[in-house]
Amino acid sequence: MDKGLLLVLSGPSGVGKGTVCTALRKRAPELIYSVSATTRVPRQGEVDGVNYFFKSHEQFKHMIEHDQLLEWAEYVGNYYGTPRDFVQKTLDQGLDIILEIEVQGALKVKEKFPEGVFVFLMPPSLQELQSRIVGRGTESEETIMRRMTAAVEEIALMQHYDYAVVNDHIESACSRIQSIITAEHCKRERVMSQLLDSARL
Repeated sequence: MDKGLLLVLSGPSGVGKGTVCTALRKRAPELIYSVSATTRVPRQGEVDGVNYFFKSHEQFKHMIEHDQLLEWAEYVGNYYGTPRDFVQKTLDQGLDIILEIEVQGALKVKEKFPEGVFVFLMPPSLQELQSRIVGRGTESEETIMRRMTAAVEEIALMQHYDYAVVNDHIESACSRIQSIITAEHCKRERVMSQLLDSARL
């Protein structure tokens, strides 16, 4: 059986990762969405087990100690991580899975899954990014400034990604990501590997 494709989508806070992933899931229901664990407070409309697995700091530390996370990172005072078992089982079933995670976490995943496809979601501009964060109405001025400082640092890490997609329009961003998935499935090495595996059966 052909192993699934691991697609890692990340970018600065406020760039619209969650919105793009939600739209992408509607357009490509065959994509499996990996739900991350986090210690941050749920935003309005977010559902536990759907958007995130919301954990206390104590629960999250337990997951770290028992090696239950593929990656984890601390970001602006909160922890984020990807449950290990769900991702591996999905790939082994030949299904494509998308991880929507912070930049720090994505780089850790790349160490363990260098064959993954890493996509950096970019804002049209830093000014637009700040407007989106302010528009949430959930962040203090101090937190907004911390997020903007972090965004500049994260954009500098884009060199470690395979692709960069500008989120100027949700549907356009989704189309570009779907094109990336199609292209990756058509890569010579991947097709040849499938052919050799079938010959062994």
